[in-house]
Amino acid sequence: MMWRGKLPHTGEPVEVESSDGRIAAIRRLGQGDKTALLPWISSGWIDVQVNGFGGYDLNGTVTSQSDIEGVTRALHRCGVAAYLPTVITGSYDRMRQAFQALSKYAGSKQFGSASIVGIHMEGPYLSDEDGSRGAHPREYIRNPDWDEFQRLQDAADGLIRMVTLAPEREGSVPFIEKVVKAGVIVAIGHTMATGEQIDRAVQAGATVSTHLGNGSQPVLPRHPNYIWHQLADDRLWATFIPDGHHLAPPVLKTMLRAKRNKAVLVSDAVMFGGMAPGRYSSLIGGEVELTADGRLHTVANPAILAGSASSLEVGIANAIRYTDMTLAEAVSAVTVRPAMVLDMPQLGELALGSPANLTLFDCDTDGSGMVVRETVVAGERVYGPV
Repeated sequence: MMWRGKLPHTGEPVEVESSDGRIAAIRRLGQGDKTALLPWISSGWIDVQVNGFGGYDLNGTVTSQSDIEGVTRALHRCGVAAYLPTVITGSYDRMRQAFQALSKYAGSKQFGSASIVGIHMEGPYLSDEDGSRGAHPREYIRNPDWDEFQRLQDAADGLIRMVTLAPEREGSVPFIEKVVKAGVIVAIGHTMATGEQIDRAVQAGATVSTHLGNGSQPVLPRHPNYIWHQLADDRLWATFIPDGHHLAPPVLKTMLRAKRNKAVLVSDAVMFGGMAPGRYSSLIGGEVELTADGRLHTVANPAILAGSASSLEVGIANAIRYTDMTLAEAVSAVTVRPAMVLDMPQLGELALGSPANLTLFDCDTDGSGMVVRETVVAGERVYGPV
């Protein structure tokens, strides 16, 4: 199959051909009158933090195959070609069931299964303090346990690709060392760690900050604090939720400037993404309210956000609109950079031999008018014109 579009970095029109799920040719096209009508074309967008979307939940009492397929199809409509389903803090049995269900779907070869490139395990080894724990249920938060992690990784058939933890938990450093040695990415998040604890975690192998600026106390010392320490540590990548609610536009702009080419955009979307405003109930977060402007918070405490209800294409547009990120930089933040974080560089490259994952979309260079035209996974159109 072949697709035509303009490269976000140069504006150059190209034709991309796939064969056997890989990019087989990239041909440069001449500039012509019809060039302006072409969509942008990039490597398929990658979202490393997805809890659910479109009414489908990956963290319910039971994670079903229809939930996983529903989330996957909904993400395809938003331009996401690859993602990490995110299983958050819960009982051992609930987390194990979710991992088993996800590994079964990923190995099924059915529609969209190739979009699951790993699993993000966010918790349960997090801070149990209000604010820092976010919507993670306190009763299931616990210290890192290597034996438990191995059993969960077995349930996931080895698909756990990223673990987010709080480095101040007892036993974190040896746990990080073992997880990294096993080839899993360790991220810092939902934490109240000191600068020294963060440094030890990075020395042990942690490489990422999860949704930096969130999963924190509503009020904390202006400096020093765990946000500044992570923001200033050039060894750490950082993911950001640019939905307009998790980070105020000036904060997002400042943080993206600080992290520069180590900034990655994520949705952190939950099942209420794409749904109408109203009050809802979920296993995680309990009673929550989705407002008309897309803000999702707990009913008990409106200051506590309960995940994001925005998709990645909204975040890309916001990052351009609210900051001085260019379209090319924003696209890199959902393609090349997350692929590097996952140590899967080909996944984010539009290059010969790379997976034929593509996103074709329209938008002005200021991010306005963002519309996904087509999403391609392993050389197959999973969203777009029939």
